[in-house]
Amino acid sequence: MHSQWPLARRHGLALITVLLFIASVQADVLFVRDGSHHHNSHAAPLTELNETEVTMYHSPTPPSYYTIDFEGAGEGVRHPGLMMAHIIFMTLAFFVALPIAIAMRSVKHAGRVFAVLAFWGLCALGCAASGLYKKLTPNMYQGAVHTKHGYLTLVLALSLSAIDVLNLLRRIVMFLTNGDKFSIKAFWQSAILGRKVDRDPYAAEYTGLVDQVPEQFEESKLEISLSPVRQSGDLDPIEEYTGDTAQWANHVHHHQPRHYRKQSTASEGTLFGTSSPMRSMDKIHEVKDTLASKAGLVQRIGKACFAVLERFLVFAGFAQTLLGIAIYTGGCRENYTNGCLAHLIKGGIFWSYGLVTFARFLGAYAELGWAWNRSPASGYVSAEFVESCVIFVYGATNMWMERFGANPGDPFTTKQIQHIGIAVMFCFAGLIGMGIESKIVRNWLAASTFASVRAEDVDQDAIEEPASYAASFNPFPALVIGVTGAAMAAHAQTYLFQVQIHALWGNLLVAFAVLRCFTYFFLWLSPPKSILPSRPPTEALGAFFLACGGLTFIFSAEEVTIAAMRRGRDDVMMFMNVAVAMTCFAFCWTLFVVGFKGWLKSRLRPVISYSSSA
Repeated sequence: MHSQWPLARRHGLALITVLLFIASVQADVLFVRDGSHHHNSHAAPLTELNETEVTMYHSPTPPSYYTIDFEGAGEGVRHPGLMMAHIIFMTLAFFVALPIAIAMRSVKHAGRVFAVLAFWGLCALGCAASGLYKKLTPNMYQGAVHTKHGYLTLVLALSLSAIDVLNLLRRIVMFLTNGDKFSIKAFWQSAILGRKVDRDPYAAEYTGLVDQVPEQFEESKLEISLSPVRQSGDLDPIEEYTGDTAQWANHVHHHQPRHYRKQSTASEGTLFGTSSPMRSMDKIHEVKDTLASKAGLVQRIGKACFAVLERFLVFAGFAQTLLGIAIYTGGCRENYTNGCLAHLIKGGIFWSYGLVTFARFLGAYAELGWAWNRSPASGYVSAEFVESCVIFVYGATNMWMERFGANPGDPFTTKQIQHIGIAVMFCFAGLIGMGIESKIVRNWLAASTFASVRAEDVDQDAIEEPASYAASFNPFPALVIGVTGAAMAAHAQTYLFQVQIHALWGNLLVAFAVLRCFTYFFLWLSPPKSILPSRPPTEALGAFFLACGGLTFIFSAEEVTIAAMRRGRDDVMMFMNVAVAMTCFAFCWTLFVVGFKGWLKSRLRPVISYSSSA
C-alpha cells in the first residue's frame, strides 16, 4: 500500500500541472479579451507610451485635414481660410443668431424675423465655404457623416421655419376674414406678431357674459350703486353708465358662471323636458366646449413640441461641432470608433446638463418652477422628473449598446460588465426618480397613513401638507451622477496619464453630486416661498463642476490621450485649465442668452415690483 503513494503523488503533481497550465492559458485569453491592448488591471499603470503595443491593436494615424492645413502635409492643396470661415459662420449661426431668434420668439418680438434671416444667411455662407473647401481639398476621411448630419439638422430647422411661416399666413387669413374693421396697428400686433389684441375696449369685458338669477342681478346693482365711482360724480352720465355696466359685467363673469350653468341646465331640463330646444342648445354648447378644450390641448402640445425642437437645434449644433472636430483631425476611426463615440456622447450630455443647470440657477424656466422657486402656475412636471426621465432613457438604451462591436457568442468582458452595470443603475435609478416625482405615486404612498383611521377622526391640521411638499427633493439624479463619477475615477487604465484624467473628471462629477445634495439640504430647511428664482450658490458651483467634468470626459478619450502623450502634452493641469477656460466661456454665453431674454421681457411687458425681504 505504501508503494502506491509515489504513483499517486506523481499523478497528483501531473494533475496540478495541467490545471495550472489551463488556468494560465485561460488568464491569457481573458486578458486579451477584456483589456484589448490594455495591460493587466492589477499592474501599475505605465508612464511611457509603448508604440509597439499601440500599433498591435490600432492602425497608424493617417494624415488628416488638420495635417494638410497646419502641418505642411498638403502643399498646394491647403485652404485653412475656407475652413476657418466655415467654422466662424456656423458658430455665429447656431450659437448667436439662433439663441437670439429663440429668445425673441418666446416674447413675440417684432425683430425675430431679422434674427431668423440672419441665421439662414450665416448658414448659407457656412455651407458655401464648406463646399468650396471640399472641392479644393482631397478627401481625407472616408465615410464622414458630418455633412449628412449637418444637412439633416438644417432640414429640421427649415421645417420649423416653414411651420412658422404657415402659422403667419393662417393668422393673416383669419385677421382679414373676421369681419372687423381693418387697422394697421391691430394687423401688426395680431397677424404679424401673433399677440392678442382687444379691438373693442368694452368687448373683452362682456365676453362670456351669462344670465344670472334675479337675486344676483339685484345684488350686483346694489353693489354698483354704492360703489365709490358712482358716488364721486366725476364721470358724465354716459361714461358713468358704461363704467358701471362694465363693472357689473366683470362681476357677473367672475362669480360662479359654471355653477349657474349647471343649475340652469338642470332647471331647464325639468321645466321643458329633455327634448326641448333649450336642452338641445345646452348639449350643443357642451359639445363645443369639449371640442374646444381638446383643440386647446392639442395646440398646447404642438407649441411645446415646437419649442423643444427649436431648442434642440442648439444642442444639435454642439453635436455637429464635436463631430466636425473629430473628422477634421482624423480621429474616431476603426478600433477607436466605439470608445470615441462613447466619450463624445456621454461627455457631451454631461456638458450640456451642466449648462442647463447653470441656466436654471440664473432663472431660466422659472415659469415652470424649475429655477428653485415656487411655480407661478400648476400642472407642470418638476425639473427632477425631467432629469430622471433622461437618466432612465439613457440607461435603458445603453444596457444593450455596450455589446456593439462584439461577435455573437463572445463572452462578456470585464469592461462590458462594468459599463452595463452603470447603465442598469441609470435605468432603474431614473425609474425610481420618476416614481418619486409622480403625484399619483405620492398619493399612493400617502394613502397608508389614513388606512387605519376614519376621515372624520382625523384633525384637519394633521393632514396639512408639510412645507417640504412645496419643492422637489429627489436625490436620485445626483446619486447616479455621483456614483458614476466615483466609479470612473477608479477606472483601470493602461497609462498613468489616462488614470489621472479619468480621476479628474470623475471627482468633478462627485463634486456636483455633493453640491446638489447640499442644495436639497438647505432648501429642505427653508423651502422656496416666492415665484422668483432663489439662486442657491451650491447650484452655480455644481453646474460648473458638472460641465467641466463633462468636457474633461471628452478629453479623456483614448485616442486623445495617446495623441497628447506622443506630442509631449500629457499634462493634467493643462487639460484641466483648458476645460475650465472653455466652461467659463460657455457660462458667459449662457448668461448672455438668459439675460437677453429677460431684458426683452422687461422691455415688452410691464415689470412687477416686489418688496425686499431684508
